[in-house]
Amino acid sequence: MVAADPPSANPGAVEAASGPSPGAVSGAPAAVPPFPSRGRRVLVTGASRGLGRALARAFAANGDRVAVHYGTRRTEAERTLAALDGDGHALLGADLADSGAAAGLADAAREALGGLDVLVNNAAVNTPHPPDSTGFAAWAEAWRRHVDVNLLATAHVSHSAARWMIEQGTGGRIVNIGSRGAFRGEPDHPAYGATKAAVHALGQSLAVALAPYGIAVASVAPGFIRTERVAHRLTGPEGEAIRTQSPYGRVADPDEIAAAVRWLASPEAEWSSGTVLDLNGASYLRT
Repeated sequence: MVAADPPSANPGAVEAASGPSPGAVSGAPAAVPPFPSRGRRVLVTGASRGLGRALARAFAANGDRVAVHYGTRRTEAERTLAALDGDGHALLGADLADSGAAAGLADAAREALGGLDVLVNNAAVNTPHPPDSTGFAAWAEAWRRHVDVNLLATAHVSHSAARWMIEQGTGGRIVNIGSRGAFRGEPDHPAYGATKAAVHALGQSLAVALAPYGIAVASVAPGFIRTERVAHRLTGPEGEAIRTQSPYGRVADPDEIAAAVRWLASPEAEWSSGTVLDLNGASYLRT
């Protein structure tokens, strides 16, 4: 289920409630007005910490109002909410492995913010399951969990958000957080790499389908990002090996990825719809 939380961490936060399902869309789209650069209603999934927190902060600093989604880390999500510039933000809890909750999240964000202009699909799971040492039961469970959260939740939230954007008639932006692993392979995390490749393909299909409504859809494919979740891997020999993957000799800062996502959600980025933008510091090059 989707849970909307009171604004305990930010006096400007908005308590959300479930809204009605968007109506059926039919007929040719009407003319779409210019998409705004500020003051938009933004939903960021998986925003309790790490890249999600950086994304929420980037949009709030731009003058947008942000719905901060969390799965289980409410306390950390409240810290994200409290750190946002401006007011009118919202805190939303939902288990994205549940298809109904995933679809309902966009409804709740629209209700909390008074509309929905931008969706950033950031929430994901990434647990190891190397095929040579993982038993079948654990292997099957890993694949189910990755598909449910990384792919199906992205599809369901996007579908619900897009229908609200179409009903509003003012265009929109959807940006998916993909991965470098979709291209280079993830031997210890194959379901992660496969679901991120599917997310890239989903974004391109949605870009074509939603363009007539003024909705641009793009994805980013980051390499390694310095976040709390992977901080332990950046120490010792493993950390050195990770940093040397890039000729810059470092990994990405979350704010660097957030800046690119914010640009893809801008009016100027409409012609980038359908793109998969590599953000990996030249650590993996493709043509």
